[in-house]
Amino acid sequence: MRNAPLFAPLALALAVAAPAFAQPLGGEQPLLKEVAAQVSPQRQRATIEKLVSFGTRHAGSDTKSDKRGVGAARRWIASEFNSISKDCGGRLKVETPSQVMTAPRLAGPTEIMDVLGVLPGTTDPGRVIVISGHYDSRNSDANDFTGDAPGANDDGSGTAAVIEAARALCQHEYPATLVFAALSGEEEGLLGGKVLADYALAQGWRVEADLNNDIVGNTEGMGGVRDNTHVRVFSEGTRSTETPEQANRRRYNGGEVDSPSRNLARFMDRLADQYLTNLDVKMIYRTDRFGRGGDQVEMLAAGFPAVRVTEAAENYTRQHQNLRTEHGIKYGDVIEGVDFDYLAQVTRLNVVTMAALAMAPAPPTGVEIEGAVGPDTTVKWTPAKDAAAYRVWWRGTTDPQWRYSRAVGTGGTVRLPNVVIDDWFFGVSAIGPDGFESPVVFPGAPGTFERGGTAK
Repeated sequence: MRNAPLFAPLALALAVAAPAFAQPLGGEQPLLKEVAAQVSPQRQRATIEKLVSFGTRHAGSDTKSDKRGVGAARRWIASEFNSISKDCGGRLKVETPSQVMTAPRLAGPTEIMDVLGVLPGTTDPGRVIVISGHYDSRNSDANDFTGDAPGANDDGSGTAAVIEAARALCQHEYPATLVFAALSGEEEGLLGGKVLADYALAQGWRVEADLNNDIVGNTEGMGGVRDNTHVRVFSEGTRSTETPEQANRRRYNGGEVDSPSRNLARFMDRLADQYLTNLDVKMIYRTDRFGRGGDQVEMLAAGFPAVRVTEAAENYTRQHQNLRTEHGIKYGDVIEGVDFDYLAQVTRLNVVTMAALAMAPAPPTGVEIEGAVGPDTTVKWTPAKDAAAYRVWWRGTTDPQWRYSRAVGTGGTVRLPNVVIDDWFFGVSAIGPDGFESPVVFPGAPGTFERGGTAK
């Protein structure tokens, strides 16, 4: 097949961007390799074995026993965070926000308690990066708070990712705050996600990202399909908090696939390509699986960027099922259904993402574009003190990833000659003095990382 001709506008764009195609984020960072190497599948197995040993972790189960029920589980998780804190100079602070809540899957008003490990940032502690997973479990009957519900993969795997991420990351200091969040009440209606979102608002956190890990340890799907080389990252297309006025402008000018959550997913995809072996991110252009939900939904509703991380091949015989065997099929969410090497790889993706986000400057604010009725595009943003440089990005309107870029200074404006505003999507990322780079920010309200899309 002959190569298609390179038309003049594309040639000009390439000349402006070179070398830009598939440019890695900020170059290779030894710190990210170091923290990824700290993740242990053996420790994660021990974590899930302990969680399963509590019999059930239904949010309405026993809170007094030290051996069975949700109370025993949350106290043990808190003890794990305290143990981790001792190994990193006492810097990891344990917090347990809770609310008394009612829901159809609860017998009555019930305390829903999240367990958080908070590693304060050194220079910008109000900027917060969260990893979350829910520690509660259920069986076939969502209202059964006494029967066994091992919850090894749903969501013992996500909880193990949260705890292991804390172990891997707490040995270092970061400009931004890292929060390791084990949530309760997800199976009863995303209750722990609501507790987390409300707590973040009450604390005044500027949440840059919530990485919600829910069902991340299985590699054997239905019908024997196996996939241990992919992980799905779900992200919303348009912001949950979008106003009617913002929606009208977005429909006209674009931004349907450029929410901060979507650009966070792109950020994770590129980090996986650069730092992980045999694990590729499959970006899924949905907030969650079809007709289903996770705790990231409550964070999105509060205006915070958030994604859901989930294994590539789900096995529905192991989700929300009583332990039993029928017609030769074993049902139930038991530890034999967890692939710990795969879980460790997914955890490494989270660890690398959290460290990269926390070390980089905050995503740019005030991003705007101009250039109607002209051959050039001007990109503007608000310069920040912690950024040593910026990178202006653009891509074709049907490209899934940012494709071309130009590194620029801190002046807050750049003109792209012969890059016509009508034909491309644009964005800006911030680069720190050590080369760490933020996610790309799409112009205006559709793309801002500020809570609720406050940009005009």
